[in-house]
Amino acid sequence: MNALEIKNLSYRYSDGTEALKNISVSISEGERVGLIGPNGAGKSTLLLHLNGLLPEESMTSVISVFGTPVTKPHLPQIRSEVGLLFQDPDDQLFCPTVFEDVAFGPSQWGEPREALPAIVSQALTQVGLVGFEDRTPHHLSRGEKRRVCLAGVLACRSKMLVLDEPTSDLDPRGRRELLTLLRRLPLTQVIATHDLELVVELCSRVILLDKGTVVAQGSTVDLLSNEPLMLAHGLEKPHILRHAHPHISH
Repeated sequence: MNALEIKNLSYRYSDGTEALKNISVSISEGERVGLIGPNGAGKSTLLLHLNGLLPEESMTSVISVFGTPVTKPHLPQIRSEVGLLFQDPDDQLFCPTVFEDVAFGPSQWGEPREALPAIVSQALTQVGLVGFEDRTPHHLSRGEKRRVCLAGVLACRSKMLVLDEPTSDLDPRGRRELLTLLRRLPLTQVIATHDLELVVELCSRVILLDKGTVVAQGSTVDLLSNEPLMLAHGLEKPHILRHAHPHISH
């Protein structure tokens, strides 16, 4: 079974902007896929469809996650299985403590109150934030905030991670820690990013979007090494691929 199946997805915003045009892609369970393209390509709009955050009446397509259609009756299940991390972690953190933020999702999905401490502790351990339960999210570093958001997703036992520009505004240490963490998580991952070095290090396959359409998809190294293709769509061949025979592990 595919983790994600999208067939003929088109989407037009209320102001008439056509954001997506006839998108069809599939992602296998356990696969890490990079979603790349210039600004305005439609990457974030595509991500918002994966757990039904855009109005259903605007969809003219079939989207399924682990075999379940992304339609109104199934949205609670879909949203527990698809963990979406927004580009700005401050859009996702709204509780007074880290514990409450991480516990919010599982409590919404019906986990009993007495189970929450163990669930939160496990999720914080996974993201390297042991002992942060009583900290105030507002006072954390950017990288720590992202990891709290990720802990909140893991606490919901999500089966797919959907990340929008996860390394933006991270310093080198924060980026390295996030890369290590994502590589360690045995979950299906869809990563929309301009950080093409990250894509090379993490993703076995990429999907290139431009002007709302899938321009190309395939092996990360093959596609990102195609300099004419990259330049034609406002991107550059990543530095890591400018050396002969790079050693890449996914």
